[in-house]
Amino acid sequence: MDILVSGAGIAGPALAHCLHAHGHRVTVVERAPAPRPGGWAVDFRGRVHLGVLERTGLLPLVRPHATRTGDLAVVDGAGRRVATMPAAAFSGDLEVLRGDLSRVLVAATREHTRYAFGRRISSIEQDPDGVDVTFDDGSGGRFDLVVGADGLRSAVRRLAFGDDPGALRPLGLFGCVFSVPGTWDDVLYSEPGRSVTVASPHGRDAVAQLFFTLSQQVYGRERATVTAAFEGAGWRVPELLDALSRSDDWWFDEATQVVLDRWSTGRVVLLGDAAHAAGPGGNGTGLAVVGAYVLASELASGDVPSALARYEAVMRPYAATCQKQAAGGAAFLAPATDRQIAQRNRFFRLMGGLPPLRRLFARMATRTATAVRLPDYQWPGSHVVA
Repeated sequence: MDILVSGAGIAGPALAHCLHAHGHRVTVVERAPAPRPGGWAVDFRGRVHLGVLERTGLLPLVRPHATRTGDLAVVDGAGRRVATMPAAAFSGDLEVLRGDLSRVLVAATREHTRYAFGRRISSIEQDPDGVDVTFDDGSGGRFDLVVGADGLRSAVRRLAFGDDPGALRPLGLFGCVFSVPGTWDDVLYSEPGRSVTVASPHGRDAVAQLFFTLSQQVYGRERATVTAAFEGAGWRVPELLDALSRSDDWWFDEATQVVLDRWSTGRVVLLGDAAHAAGPGGNGTGLAVVGAYVLASELASGDVPSALARYEAVMRPYAATCQKQAAGGAAFLAPATDRQIAQRNRFFRLMGGLPPLRRLFARMATRTATAVRLPDYQWPGSHVVA
């Protein structure tokens, strides 16, 4: 089949890899001019995530880029350590920077996938036999299937399913990620309603992650919103805001879950965050890669309607479980009061002194990451890995 994928982040290139293994011709369009660099560490956890990476031949490509964020020193405004956030309880089995993972997946598929960066879909028209697509440069094409792997603010979802404000469920948390020149100690600093995490994986330039809550709706996604939210913050936050003002790889959005009645309509289907964004701590990267594997495996039958129905039947309960885990992220990432911050830090200290508690917390996270029983798909005997 000729398949068009919108989105060249994680889900799109992972799907291109899996579809090629099954003999499909794949085109990937991406509105950004190039793969997006930077980003925080993402992880794979448990036998399902790692099993899919291994079976698809991606594990040996990803593993050399593994990093492991160390324990985070939880500090007060003067920089004094008041607790430790143990990495063993919060990091997965395989951790990699998002930008590195995206770059690896695109490189692994460039030889057999047509990539068109700086292009987006402007219209979708379909009939029972295919989908006619027009791009923003006026060109177009006809495809057997269109996959929206274009993230939380999916254009494919809007074009094919229509606007449904109820599908987006904000979690009351905003996040901003950007690179910071130089190396920093791995630190978590919190004030009521706002938190900062900084880490320097592999001894490279640091990556900062800023979380905050707002009582009012935020219109637009501008740096000024982040700067205003952290006005007057202590510790070294002013240095980070200065780095943000000069950053060319920053990202900012509201943590939001996507909940849809269906993930496909005719010959258009959604994958990853476009279908079921969970929010921070919701196994989004693992869900994207597992979903790509399941979708490509189901499409091997050649019966598109049945394949899309089976893909959703396998993945929907799994995605719902991960969304449930992520729903309380705001209370953990940006506690609302000094008392809640103190309670969280006390929990960290307990974990530090009680290894069984750390292991229990890690097992709970792994239980969510493995909450799916995958069919015994037959992966093709040979596949191309660039």
